Formats: sequence, structure tokens, C-alpha cells
Amino acid sequence: MANIWIFAAQKWLPGLAQRKPMLNVTDSDNAILDLLRRRQNASIGEMQDVLGVTATAVRQRVNRLLALGLIQRKRSRNDGPGRPGHEYSLTDSGHKTSGANFADLAIALWTEIRELKDPEVRRGLLQRISARLAEKYRTQIGDGDLSDRMKSVAELFGERHVPCDVQECDTSGLPVLTVLACPYPTLAEQDRTVCSMEKMLMSELLGESVALSRCRLDGEACCTFEVSSP
Repeated sequence: MANIWIFAAQKWLPGLAQRKPMLNVTDSDNAILDLLRRRQNASIGEMQDVLGVTATAVRQRVNRLLALGLIQRKRSRNDGPGRPGHEYSLTDSGHKTSGANFADLAIALWTEIRELKDPEVRRGLLQRISARLAEKYRTQIGDGDLSDRMKSVAELFGERHVPCDVQECDTSGLPVLTVLACPYPTLAEQDRTVCSMEKMLMSELLGESVALSRCRLDGEACCTFEVSSP
């Protein structure tokens, strides 16, 4: 998703936005970050079981992420006798890792869009941006059923280190797409109208009217997109 924002910022706003230096986070580190996004907290042993690596390897990654300030440690509430155990969870910086590299670019572009006086013009521009970006990725989504298209969207986001889950909704029977990390967290905190643009993009990618049923800005652990009822 960041590609369209970068292109527009370079074309319309030269010199206004500079990319921040990227943190030295490896694919192995991202596996732990993704796990903590899904489970909120985990012990070394739990990470070892899920990731299928040695405890030594987990500790090396954990120590690196602690040093980067992306995760934090606290004493486990389920401590038994003997050596105290610990659980690890994401810090605020850890939650923002996936989208932080493009925060300055997105904020600069969004500021220009927000200053458009006519709300219909503003909405039309966002719709066109969403449609253009969806068209770029349409071949990767394919023409399968809704569940398959959602899984393709989840894979597309995952390639950009924005982890997603697809699950069946208990009430409607339709699949729902859960985005576990915001692609542009700093921007969303400043102006949640960007969530409307995200909803437009999901609708364009899936070919269905999509509703944002849960949002991290409302205190939820993640953002959930559901197909609107007919």
C-alpha cells in the first residue's frame, strides 16, 4: 500500500518527506513480532513451540528486539516454584513497526489531501487512489470466491510485513479479514479518516462493499474488515 503514497509524494511533494532510517529487523525477528501481534504475550517456551526453533535462537531474537525497544518483558503471572518466568509483549514502537518506515511520506501527502476544501473532491481523490492501487494488485487477488480473495489480500499485505488473518464469522458465515498491524499507524493516530481510505481499498480489492467492524483506534487489538450485509 505504501507504493502509491511514495509515488504521489515524490511527484507532488518533493523534499517534504524523507524516509526514516529502517530498523535492523530480520525476517526471523518479524516472526516473533507477528506471533506477539496474534497472541499479545508469550514466554520463551511458547515462542519456541510455535516457531519450531531452539530456546537459544528465541532468546537471541528476543534480546535483539528488547534492545531495539520493540518488545518488553514482564514477570509471568503463572510463576511456579523455582526460577521466575517472564512473558514478552509488543511495545508501542513494536505495534507501529510495520508501517513506520513510510510515516513521514504518508503524513505529508495526507496533509495535502486534508486541506482540500470540498469534501466530495477529497473523497473522490481517495476513491481514485484506492482504485488505482487495487488495479495494480488485481492480478494477485484473482477471481476466486470471497474467502480465496481475502486470503490473497492477506498474502499481499503479509509480503509487506503487515500480518493478516482470515476467519469465518460466527454470525454471518462470511469470512472476515483481520489486519494485525496498521500500515500507517502514526498517520491513523493523527487523522482516522485514513481508515475510510483503507476501507475503500479493501472494497476495491475484494469487489465487495466492506465495513470496518473493529478498529485499533477504538481500543481494539486489531482492525477487522467484514463484507457488508446485502
